[in-house]
Amino acid sequence: MSLTREDVARLGALARIELTDEELTRLAPQLDVILEAVAQVSTVATDDIPPTSHALPLTNVFRDDEVQPSLPVADVLAGAPAAEDGRFRVPRILGEEA
Repeated sequence: MSLTREDVARLGALARIELTDEELTRLAPQLDVILEAVAQVSTVATDDIPPTSHALPLTNVFRDDEVQPSLPVADVLAGAPAAEDGRFRVPRILGEEA
């Protein structure tokens, strides 16, 4: 099945894209090639090949967590615009009650 100019015009309307007659004529065969390529991909997959998310196996690239000393609370809060009870003070949101 090949796409017609009317098919492309309908797709353009659904996507809210205004297309000229010249664009419709040019895009119809291009979109048809894309659809054929997608159809070919679906025929390649066979039942004996397990689905994968990546072509190569992935390994965890994160380092192990190690406890290390951090900045003193007073130093961190010294750069804050507002602090209260050893914490950052931020504006109340969503009309929450205190």
